[in-house]
Amino acid sequence: MIQGLVQLFIFQALGELLSKFALPFIPGPVLGLVLLMAFLGLRGHVPASMDMVGSSILQHLGLLFIPASVGVVLYFPVLRANAWAISAALVISVLATVAVTALVLKLLAPKD
Repeated sequence: MIQGLVQLFIFQALGELLSKFALPFIPGPVLGLVLLMAFLGLRGHVPASMDMVGSSILQHLGLLFIPASVGVVLYFPVLRANAWAISAALVISVLATVAVTALVLKLLAPKD
């Protein structure tokens, strides 16, 4: 399990280094995830040690929502006062995401 955790941390560290020195506009964890995906794609399978770490993290994924829930409860009066603005921002961002995704899919789809 330690070996898998170290491998994941190495990819995150590589992503952070790449973000710091080459691509500062992309977050390091995102670059690390892309590097990990490329590594696993070239390898063809997930090593058992990484699979064990990933499975352990997924089992406790619900714990990661506790800080967000505490934030919602803590700032509930502010959220309630700005509910219309927050709702509008959410709706507009979802519509924009769907539109951009459809456009990219249309551009990348093979032409018949």
